[in-house]
Amino acid sequence: MSGHSRWAQIKRSKGVTDKRKGQLFSKLTRAVTIAARNGGDPNFNVTLRLAITKAREANMPADNIDRAIKKGTGEGSEAQIKEAFYEGFGPGGSAILIQAATDKPTRTLSDLRTIFSRHDVHLGGANSVSWMFEQRGVIVVDPVGKSKEDVELAAIDAGAENVEESPAGIEVHTKPNEFDVVRKKLEASGLKVSSSELSMIAKNPVTLSDDEVTQLATLVDAIDEQEDVVTVYTNVQ
Repeated sequence: MSGHSRWAQIKRSKGVTDKRKGQLFSKLTRAVTIAARNGGDPNFNVTLRLAITKAREANMPADNIDRAIKKGTGEGSEAQIKEAFYEGFGPGGSAILIQAATDKPTRTLSDLRTIFSRHDVHLGGANSVSWMFEQRGVIVVDPVGKSKEDVELAAIDAGAENVEESPAGIEVHTKPNEFDVVRKKLEASGLKVSSSELSMIAKNPVTLSDDEVTQLATLVDAIDEQEDVVTVYTNVQ
């Protein structure tokens, strides 16, 4: 697991069941709606552009995406969905930050409290763990024959803050407001960008025992099953 948790990435497989596909579309729809609250034009709204890209990669129908955008900009007639963050403590004192999109925050809070309780951990109050994270752009580069040093040099030239290796490839970290510019410069330099997102990075990642990691993985999976949850972040290395 990385500090900003790759559990946040939605699972895609050819054998996905109708139920899982429905859950996937629901989360993607909410992510698009929330992003569209800051502007419905993806050319000027990076977060919305990323949410639309993920929705298209999951083969979500264009009509669904358009409705989600209109709902976010206030053109839809359905109940307003709002962004909400919930914070809690996992096994070994690990920190968990949950991004949700909900039209009923009280229901979402109740569901999450039940999930945490069933796993013998607890939710915290506002700012109980969020101070442990900071928003960063995360661009994963597939080196395809290039060395880490080659990627680092290209990332430095593009204005990146940090470069590190991960199971997914080479991660390039940026300031949120420089994320889109750095990504475009990396692509222009000939590097293959396999994924990119705005994420919450742990300032000081912690290490858990193998048993605690297993418990945390089970907990995060349960949290992700809650229909309003969009993304789950942890501070576990």
